[in-house]
Amino acid sequence: MHLRTVLTGLVAGLAAATCLTAGPAAADSHAGRTGQDCSPYVTLDRFSDALDKTTYDGSYVGNFSALATDRDGSLAALSDRSDLFRLDARTLRPKGVVHLADEQGTDLDSEGLVIDRDGTRLISSEVEPSVRRYSADGKILDRLPVPPALRVTPAGRAAVNQTFEGLTMLPGGHTLLASMEYAIAGDSTGTLRFQTWERHRGRYQLGAQYAYRTDGADLGVPEIQATPDGRLLVLERGFTPGVGNTVRLYLADPRHATDTSGVENLTGQAGVRLIKKTLLTDIAACPSLGATAKQPQPNPLLDNIEGMTITGRDASGRLKVLLVSDDNHNATQTTRFYYLRVRV
Repeated sequence: MHLRTVLTGLVAGLAAATCLTAGPAAADSHAGRTGQDCSPYVTLDRFSDALDKTTYDGSYVGNFSALATDRDGSLAALSDRSDLFRLDARTLRPKGVVHLADEQGTDLDSEGLVIDRDGTRLISSEVEPSVRRYSADGKILDRLPVPPALRVTPAGRAAVNQTFEGLTMLPGGHTLLASMEYAIAGDSTGTLRFQTWERHRGRYQLGAQYAYRTDGADLGVPEIQATPDGRLLVLERGFTPGVGNTVRLYLADPRHATDTSGVENLTGQAGVRLIKKTLLTDIAACPSLGATAKQPQPNPLLDNIEGMTITGRDASGRLKVLLVSDDNHNATQTTRFYYLRVRV
């Protein structure tokens, strides 16, 4: 989601963005060289600004809202301007791009990404909201049902651009989960709904729904990622003009939470078990590793972090987690990749 309006005067400055021509060394430019602990649970190994303000095959490389690891080991990076990039997992160098559209051929405000076990792409949009299935070459295959209350007004109770931001597949490949970015009308501020779908005979049907509470009314959930044991890594994010971004990483467990699909208003806790969560780190507590910011930030490492994927484990069993920031095609923001190791 765009956290603020992009000034039209910045567009001309971005027109000078050059095509990405550098080889593997480019992924290490502007990158932290020495990893350090952000907390007892999270280590930042390095960061990379290699793709900031670049283009590929005529497409702007940025506006990234989601990441996924493809079956061939490459990275998929989803732009909220309707482009899905394939990146080399080691160098980040773009290797392909597919343009996405809805059933009428209109561009998507694409926010969440899952690569299914058959290679199809599940893409969420925060406008309607919607979740669609696409083939690898961008053809629409299916559209999943959405509960009426989660649709945007006047059809439902959600605000435009505050709906399905995060998308992940739970272990086993049968349950898809999407996170609302902010609360819907009638629910307490900061109490968000996480919606699931269950796969039956190759099609997805509406499943259980869970309640999650952020650690501040100004924080939303831009991304979630399922861990191998069925828990969730959850990003909470906010922005304060003149101060910068807040980005925190949590470990959450939906397995014993109440199914709230039949609860009209989430305004109290009586009879409703929220998704339990534990703070893993505030990204502002990570070492800056020499990062620079183009606008005020609590830590110059920070930017509008919006995408996340788990890429594997290290030798000690910690999860390798890759984050990416959405630069909103804005000269004062940066497309930055963050390489974390997370002990859960």
